[in-house]
Amino acid sequence: MSQSVKDVLLPQLKAHEGLRLKPYRCTEGKLTIGVGRNLEDRGITEDEALYLLANDVDDVLKRLQEVSVFNQLDTARQAVLANMAFQLGFSGLSKFRRMWAALETEHYDQAAMEMMNSRWAVQTPNRAYQLSVMMREGNDAKQSE
Repeated sequence: MSQSVKDVLLPQLKAHEGLRLKPYRCTEGKLTIGVGRNLEDRGITEDEALYLLANDVDDVLKRLQEVSVFNQLDTARQAVLANMAFQLGFSGLSKFRRMWAALETEHYDQAAMEMMNSRWAVQTPNRAYQLSVMMREGNDAKQSE
């Protein structure tokens, strides 16, 4: 059975372009990633972006499932913490010590208040407000227009 052009081409391109898993500047100065993907001129497709998002969400959820209080929360409140971890990273989310303490005792109003009493809420007020309502009410808050 003969090889297809793609079967021959893919390893060639990987060898010639190299594989870089973090963005870099190519010889033409263009922001590039992977095997020669020019992010400035080509970017990524919506499907590629959603694929990356799904992988990132899987990573966030896997990490949060290691936290006992997370597993005791309803879906809406778990989504709040996952959203925050996605934005802030786990080190950033861990700094919400009073919020975590309130969650341990199921004081969701207090947890929501601690979320709003943060630099994060000042920096991203709409997101913080929506997520604090979800934390307080335990259901999916509608995004404000």
